[in-house]
Amino acid sequence: MSLRFFNTLTRAVEEFRPANPSHVRMYTCGPTVYDFAHIGNFRAYVFEDLLQRHLEFRGYKIERVMNLTDVDDKTIRGCRAAGVALSDFTKPYKDAFFEDLDALRIRRADHFPEATGPGHIARMIEMIAILIQRDCAYRAEDGSVYFRIRSFPNYGALAHFNLDELQSTGRVRSDEYEKEQVGDFALWKAWDEADGDVWWQTPWGRGRPGWHIECSAMATEILGPQIDIHCGGEDNIFPHHEAEIAQTECVTGVRFVRLWTHCKHLLVNGRKMSKSENNFFTLRDLMEKGWTGREIRFVLLAVKYREPLNFTFESLEAARKGLERYDEWSKRLEALASAAGEPLLAQFDLERFGEAVDDDLNISAALGAMFELIRDSNRLMDADQLSPGQARSLLAWRERCDSVLALAAGPEAVPDEVRELLGRRAVAREKKEWALSDSLRDQLLAMGWRIKDTKEGQKVSRRG
Repeated sequence: MSLRFFNTLTRAVEEFRPANPSHVRMYTCGPTVYDFAHIGNFRAYVFEDLLQRHLEFRGYKIERVMNLTDVDDKTIRGCRAAGVALSDFTKPYKDAFFEDLDALRIRRADHFPEATGPGHIARMIEMIAILIQRDCAYRAEDGSVYFRIRSFPNYGALAHFNLDELQSTGRVRSDEYEKEQVGDFALWKAWDEADGDVWWQTPWGRGRPGWHIECSAMATEILGPQIDIHCGGEDNIFPHHEAEIAQTECVTGVRFVRLWTHCKHLLVNGRKMSKSENNFFTLRDLMEKGWTGREIRFVLLAVKYREPLNFTFESLEAARKGLERYDEWSKRLEALASAAGEPLLAQFDLERFGEAVDDDLNISAALGAMFELIRDSNRLMDADQLSPGQARSLLAWRERCDSVLALAAGPEAVPDEVRELLGRRAVAREKKEWALSDSLRDQLLAMGWRIKDTKEGQKVSRRG
């Protein structure tokens, strides 16, 4: 079965056909580092991680770029309000972003270009100069350079609107604007007092880049004039990705992206996430409440990317229980697999998982197939009807699936304070002080550690 993905540009599910299967070029829009990324952002990053992992599962070699937007309207406002240099303002948020990626088990991209990198700024200036030369851009009275959208007849194709049906507002200097505000967008913004010390010298005077040209410059500089996959959240479709297509293709003269993929928004309890609704969460907010990165990843992963994801604390509870079930099954298989026995496996369909993900990343169907297999194999183990060889084969299958999911529990160091409580609890149990034992167990549970009493003693594992 071939891989098939929904292409935002054509509004159709298409067979995946990269220009070169041995070198798939993938660009994923990264964070604007003016604050900590929130869980809505991470829904997109987990979706992109799943896409890359599955392509690699099917044998493709991926080169992926994820940009860091460290100069735009928001970052400049932030550094000015804080009274610090732009780089000093953005650095803590860059560092936090990489910590969050690791907590969610998101694989690092091959390249993390920063928009303020000297080579990237030079590439932006070079592209703008070409656009001016070709009459696709012009310098306005204020010294800013704007892209002339009428120079690109296909403008609006990605967002599927007809430019003639919308009233143009003329020029749009802001990095972010609504669909109804169609107008020539800023490629380079002339310096003004609000920019403070943030500026670069160009043939058009000092100023700074617009948001849209940053991604076009970094993508083409690293990956070349055409890339196979460009990802992002659906809010990136317009104006950002629409602008990327227009300005890039006017420079290169070739089709910019072969496959556009976008994930739907994340809702919290059925409502749009916002600070005013008091339902705005960063990854750190949730981890401070006792949830693990693995549990949060499971929630963000478990709903197909083209469907809205309704994030609730009940969904986190369900993720925790699902992972506990997954971990228990894995431990049972590992114990059984250590015995001698035949390597045959006949009664399980191990292809359903991969085939479901092949079908436009149908992760819901894939997880359904996985948990069905867990249920059936658990029943066989309960009845002593699963052989050690079959257990080994299932473990090998689980490892293959986990190269896509990244949900398996890994060996974790037990902190000293946890070891101390375990020791006190062991003594309490020897003395039959059951109330103290239960109290210590509850303390450990509150710290995020599960206790299982066995014939061999206490077994401790991190929840989720």
